Amino acid sequence: MSRDAKILTVSDSVAAGLADDRSGAALAQLLEAQGFRIADRAVVADGTQAVASALRRLTEGFSGLVVTTGGTGFGPRDVTPEGTRLVIQREAPGIAEAMRLANPLGRLSRAIAGTVDQCLVVNTPGSPAGAVEAIQAVIDVVPHALELLAGRNPHPHGGRSSAEPSTQHHHGDHHH
Repeated sequence: MSRDAKILTVSDSVAAGLADDRSGAALAQLLEAQGFRIADRAVVADGTQAVASALRRLTEGFSGLVVTTGGTGFGPRDVTPEGTRLVIQREAPGIAEAMRLANPLGRLSRAIAGTVDQCLVVNTPGSPAGAVEAIQAVIDVVPHALELLAGRNPHPHGGRSSAEPSTQHHHGDHHH
């Protein structure tokens, strides 16, 4: 399965050309090292509607991972989660929680994660180190999440036929 990813940098200063997109570049490097193909990179200024419309464009007809960087904190212009919430169909709180646990400062992150059709959308912090750390905390489950979203691979551990009753699945023994 080809793993495709898109990156949306949410930053007034990068959008205005006043700063380099260091976080987007760091995420692209990490994702490529993890075997993802970067299908698109976009930059948008902070703002609920700006984020929402960029995410609608990036997720439309796309199957894969969409990572945002920036706008997840407590600053007055930090509204990436609000823009994301307007677009996602279902939240994925476990992913957001795991990212928050990666660092004590994660408690100050308002980032969310969720799904749009066959896309997994994940908010990450605006710093290169914070964005990379957040994705590293969840990258191990992303391929499986994308397969599930695409309607594939209901039994990741093999050896079980679909005819077997689901009671035989021991969900407590999955080591991820």
